[in-house]
Amino acid sequence: MSKNTDSETGPVQDATEAFELALKEAGQGRYVLRLYVAGMTPNSQRAIENVQKICEGHMQGRYELEIIDIYQQPIFAKEGQIVAAPTLVKELPPPLRKFIGDMSKTEKILAGLDLRKKD
Repeated sequence: MSKNTDSETGPVQDATEAFELALKEAGQGRYVLRLYVAGMTPNSQRAIENVQKICEGHMQGRYELEIIDIYQQPIFAKEGQIVAAPTLVKELPPPLRKFIGDMSKTEKILAGLDLRKKD
């Protein structure tokens, strides 16, 4: 009969902790964002400009931003379950979050991206 001792679980527990720490650091260090727009309307253009300002001002060098025009690529809207445009989707770090509108409420977007404390 085998006993579960610290010497048996130690390396496994250490590896798990190391993996969880690496996952946390990787997720926090890099943002993966997708901005869905509907053509080049004034609202879409404002959203693009606002998201680019937020990214450069608060995540410089730590983000990947993909802009998807759902008029040109409607399949992406269906796959991403996009029901309104513009919509910003934060894929990474978890949790997944969606923001709808022209992204002009910078403080709310920053709080939703976990870049600022919520009030």
